[in-house]
Amino acid sequence: MNDLNKALGDISSIRRQMARSTEFCGYGPATLAATGVFAIFAALAQAIWLPDPAKAIPAYLSTWITTAIGSAALIATQMRARTRRIHSEMADEMIRMAVEQFLPSAGAGTLLTMVLVWFVPGAVWMLPGMWQVIFSLGVFSSCRFLPRPMIAAGLWYLLTGLVCIALADNRALSPWAMGIPYGTGQLLVAAILLFHSREGEDES
Repeated sequence: MNDLNKALGDISSIRRQMARSTEFCGYGPATLAATGVFAIFAALAQAIWLPDPAKAIPAYLSTWITTAIGSAALIATQMRARTRRIHSEMADEMIRMAVEQFLPSAGAGTLLTMVLVWFVPGAVWMLPGMWQVIFSLGVFSSCRFLPRPMIAAGLWYLLTGLVCIALADNRALSPWAMGIPYGTGQLLVAAILLFHSREGEDES
């Protein structure tokens, strides 16, 4: 039994090493482009129904948190199916690695949102910029097993986040302070995957 357990452990270790040196193809360009469209529609909805978001912070947060959760659910569902199709036996390890790259930034963004809303409501205008900066860190963390040009998407989110923070007032709560960065950013990510991934020709 000891020899069997050792052999199984060795196989698991080999799979982890192979997964870490393999380009992850679980993100579908079409799905990521769709999340960019979601962000643009969310911005349009905010522009129509929340003309003064500073006076309706709960509604503002609900709009963008719902958009983020919906986008994440779509990506996760498609990623699971696509990874199992493309990476076959390494699928579970590849999915685990992909989740591990973004989990810290997602957790940090959630906690930051809670702290600002509950304890520093006057600084809630900083959230759009902080969300984008934190998201950029998740993108940078994932770059090691995605196409090299993906660093451009990380730089985009970092730049737009800093610009939002530089606005230094409620202008950062404008619908386009979220719609343009995430709409353009996710379309950029989709384009990079489409043209630079070895599986880019498979848009499903």
